[in-house]
Amino acid sequence: MRHAYTPTLPELQAFVQAARTGTATRAAAALGLTQSAISRALTTLEARLGVALFHRIRQRLVLSDAGRALLPEAERLLADLDRAALTVMSFGGHRDVLRLAVLPTFAALWLIPRLSDYAALAPQVTFDMTATLTPLDFERDPRDVAIIRAQPPLRGAQMDILAEERLVVVAAPALLPKVGKLEDADLARLPLLQQATRPNLWLDWFLNAGLDPITILRGARFEQFGMVLAAARAGLGLALVPELFVAPDLAAGGLRLASARSMISGTPYALTYPQRSLEIAAFRQFRDWILADAPKQPLQEIPQALA
Repeated sequence: MRHAYTPTLPELQAFVQAARTGTATRAAAALGLTQSAISRALTTLEARLGVALFHRIRQRLVLSDAGRALLPEAERLLADLDRAALTVMSFGGHRDVLRLAVLPTFAALWLIPRLSDYAALAPQVTFDMTATLTPLDFERDPRDVAIIRAQPPLRGAQMDILAEERLVVVAAPALLPKVGKLEDADLARLPLLQQATRPNLWLDWFLNAGLDPITILRGARFEQFGMVLAAARAGLGLALVPELFVAPDLAAGGLRLASARSMISGTPYALTYPQRSLEIAAFRQFRDWILADAPKQPLQEIPQALA
């Protein structure tokens, strides 16, 4: 509900332009209005707020302390409105918009390359996709669906398991012997690329092999799996990454498997969504499509809390 003290959009636009240009005449020219319209808007805004936003010095408008306090907030509000308008305009011609939050590397290396298949099934649907590393609180977040690593969902969320996360060790061919794979003791002597948001991956790998992780030679640290893979392609070290992310590199020969072993992380990839999304036809169609197209790998037993 709008209150009497809430500025109108024309008032904010007039205020911001007057603050930027220093005169009502220049503000009017910038907005395509008359000088008197700008002056009325500023007078009305000051009366609405009960403060003087400008000092009138000769023909100049100089911000008061109150005006300086209001200006950054007014600029932010107008910028937010512009962004919202552009976002809505980008959906033009599509009847349905599906709002997704997805793990960034999963989105870049698995989901987005397959979206053309979904677009052929549902040409009326477009996407508003953002990155996330954590579960969403769908009671506060307006998005329709998230793809994350499975963990106990937040209140009001439902979950479908997509695929287990099977980790493999890969490296640029130049770092590896021409034939065969390396033993874990050999891996530990090479630079090991670190994933900043998953710092225990190499620790778990070597503990699983029965080796003392204290002796591991650490390597460069990167924030996301996509960066780790880029570093591996550049020959900076060994990467411990989900198998489903590295399949194209293995097929193209840019990376090779360095170990014959793999490891299940215990946190599979999952589709999470609120009950309200089941009422959206575009979501139901997307859910059916991605569950049918999910990586065909045997799933480990999922804890009952996640089922």
